[in-house]
Amino acid sequence: MENIQVSERLISFLLFIPIFLLSLTVHELAHAFTAYKKGDNTAKNAGRLTLNPIKHLDIVGSVIMPFASFASGFLLIGWAKPVPVNRNNFKNPLKDDAIVSFAGPISNFVLAIIFALILSLFYNFQLSSSGIVINLLWYGVFFNIFLFAFNLLPIPPLDGSHILFDLFPNQYTAKYLGIGFYGTIILFLFIYSPLWKYFFGMINFIISFLLSITGMPVV
Repeated sequence: MENIQVSERLISFLLFIPIFLLSLTVHELAHAFTAYKKGDNTAKNAGRLTLNPIKHLDIVGSVIMPFASFASGFLLIGWAKPVPVNRNNFKNPLKDDAIVSFAGPISNFVLAIIFALILSLFYNFQLSSSGIVINLLWYGVFFNIFLFAFNLLPIPPLDGSHILFDLFPNQYTAKYLGIGFYGTIILFLFIYSPLWKYFFGMINFIISFLLSITGMPVV
């Protein structure tokens, strides 16, 4: 029985890898492209204006942590290299930086809609009976809604913290934005706090709503 459970986890993990890479790549590309359109070539010059996932991967966050968390049976943890942005190149630094910061999460929301629509087509027209295909599409919906909501949390270094400063620029939000490693500690405290249950409840609500408007049954 234990071997079967391990095999199922391994299959799920292998299915998740392409979704993980695609979702992170689209997220970072959205930041880079939006910054470029707003007048900042920093990400473009760094080779980040691309769909090549290798350019966006972080050896620790995109390789070591996901495999380590899978091996330990822990919550899957991972991230990509942050896109370099120089807000001084923007015509309107605060407004444009907020737009660039929001571009990443919104790209994941759009990607989740695309996966949900494809999943709905497969379900409603019975295009495939393969559990692998259905699971792959489901992971696409879930993980991208997760990235959308998670990255909007106002905790450094997430996109939400940059948006918070852009909306309320003052000495306090500036200091908060620059807390560095302490932001990671706050994130872990949040993940293991009772608030995490409510955060996941919100994610499940968004997914249920999204699937319901695409004609999928919601249990």
